[in-house]
Amino acid sequence: MRIELEPEGYQPPRMGLLILQGFVLLLFCLLVLRLWYLQILRGDYYERQAHSNRWKDAQIYANRGLILDDNGVILAENSPAYSLALIRESCPDIPQTLAGVSRLTGIPFSVIERNFNKARAVSKQSFAPLILAPSIGFEQLARVESQQQNLPGVTILSRQRRYYTQGHLFAHVLGYVSIASDADHKKFPELSIGDTVGKQGLEVVLEDRLRGIKGLNAFEVDVYGRQLVKAVEHKPRGGENIRLSLDADLQRAAMAALGDNAGCVVVMEPDTGRLRALVTAPSYDNNIITANSGPEWAKLLANPRHPLHNRVIQSVYPPGSVWKLPMANMLLAMGVEQSESVHCSGETKLGNRIFRCWKKGGHGRMNMTRALVESCDVYFYLMCERAGIDRITAFASASGFGKLTGIDLPYEKAGQVPGRELKRRTFPKDPTWHTGETYNTSIGQGLTLVTPVQMAVYVSSLLNGGKLFKPLLVDDDGPVIRGMAPSTDSQRKFIVEAMRRTVEDRGGTARRVVRSDAIMGGKTGTAQVVKIGDVRLRAEEMQYEHRDHAWMVSWGIKDDKKYVVVVMVEHGGGGSSVAGPVSAAVYDHLFGSNRTGRPGQKEAANVLAVAGQTPGQAGPDGPDSAYVTEALKAAEAWGR
Repeated sequence: MRIELEPEGYQPPRMGLLILQGFVLLLFCLLVLRLWYLQILRGDYYERQAHSNRWKDAQIYANRGLILDDNGVILAENSPAYSLALIRESCPDIPQTLAGVSRLTGIPFSVIERNFNKARAVSKQSFAPLILAPSIGFEQLARVESQQQNLPGVTILSRQRRYYTQGHLFAHVLGYVSIASDADHKKFPELSIGDTVGKQGLEVVLEDRLRGIKGLNAFEVDVYGRQLVKAVEHKPRGGENIRLSLDADLQRAAMAALGDNAGCVVVMEPDTGRLRALVTAPSYDNNIITANSGPEWAKLLANPRHPLHNRVIQSVYPPGSVWKLPMANMLLAMGVEQSESVHCSGETKLGNRIFRCWKKGGHGRMNMTRALVESCDVYFYLMCERAGIDRITAFASASGFGKLTGIDLPYEKAGQVPGRELKRRTFPKDPTWHTGETYNTSIGQGLTLVTPVQMAVYVSSLLNGGKLFKPLLVDDDGPVIRGMAPSTDSQRKFIVEAMRRTVEDRGGTARRVVRSDAIMGGKTGTAQVVKIGDVRLRAEEMQYEHRDHAWMVSWGIKDDKKYVVVVMVEHGGGGSSVAGPVSAAVYDHLFGSNRTGRPGQKEAANVLAVAGQTPGQAGPDGPDSAYVTEALKAAEAWGR
């Protein structure tokens, strides 16, 4: 083989070497650029990632604040509860595990799967526990624990559940908590899946104060995810403890006084607006809802007496004759003399219609004082006709009716004040206001609708210089004046004196609350529910839903104590005969038992028992004085 040598001075081509060198240089630059990207530009991010592989975070749930009554009695506290969660990175077969959890707990698989998917959608941490069942009982817990080796990734979390110590007694005031909805998560981004938030009552109004701030635990783990070291990064901060102005013992006494009746009781301090009792019956046990009891919740919704409804602020009623208090105030403001009188023959004619007084045969000559004490309808028919509906509308609105009181409870209703505009909206086919409608309005019927808490605010204004206070539930809240009633000191003094005489005079309609140890004032009302004919049936002879509503608004002063008490009994019948004994029982708790000078206690108890019974039933009849017999008949008459 012949070897040929390159000639002297031969230069090989340099292009290939340059390309090779350029490729090496480019590769080096890419490595440097990548190193700069990883170490400098994204260094903090990858440092956190490395840290998260070594340390895992777990939330520490904060205690929800306690709710107490004015004497320190705990009304809402926290009890231990347990949740089931899944760490998906530790679970090789998620569908099979979810099925096992469903089988052991009895919770439908669809619910478990839905909870898992929802938690996974919002979870930002790879090893975060995803809530499958927010609350399980001890039996479910025991079954899961016994099979936990067959449920890889399933963990049991210890949480807290809201517990209401008084059950139904404060249900409408406190409300309840429940699992946060999608809307709640948008409103409070700090919430986790399975967290609870206030849904009703003070629990929702005071949510920001009651809900604490979660803490954070950090766990160092090995490559298998086993925990090695635990450290607390942030301690949890519990929610604020809230003390209410309500008195649990008084609340219990008022609830007991209502008995089986549907209705409500409001007790307010007129000089501050502080509420001492706020009772609605029938009520419900809010622990049922907190425990997520579906069947019990369904029963509450189906109950025809609507136990979930807060009658103090959400129910609007015709006020009946208690409306005569602001009407008398209006007449005084327009210059009507207290001594000016009209003759009540038991009825008055307006065109082709006859408007009757509650007392058959009439009251005779009535001035303003006697018209309030004996609750004469004819007096207010004729006097309010002189005033006219426009003046009535303006005065009632300025006195706080038709407006929210601002109480710290959700879904308060404003009621309505009759007027020409309301008539046009309500009855477009007959938009004209008629004088007969003014007659009905003058005695709290027709389109007039109020809430019991509005009546408490108005009656309080008669005693406190005309201030329309916001009703206060939280003990450390200061008085809030939301308006001033359009009345003078002399006008208020006259009405307060008339209320006192309504209690103390023999012909007064509020003698049920008379006491020898306190100064008392009151006004009863019987609000007609359905139109009746010439024949008036007794309450127990009528269908329950056709019976009149029974009202009594009152005030009492003893020593340094001053209270306003409003009682409303749905379909109770007569205000004096039904609402009166309830009011008397409340004052017995406030001022101590004092029967001296109070007429008809035995008969009052009998009438109250009848009011809570179903149509056709009657309580025992007992002997009584001629006065009580006459008073009971009067209380069952229309218009009172």
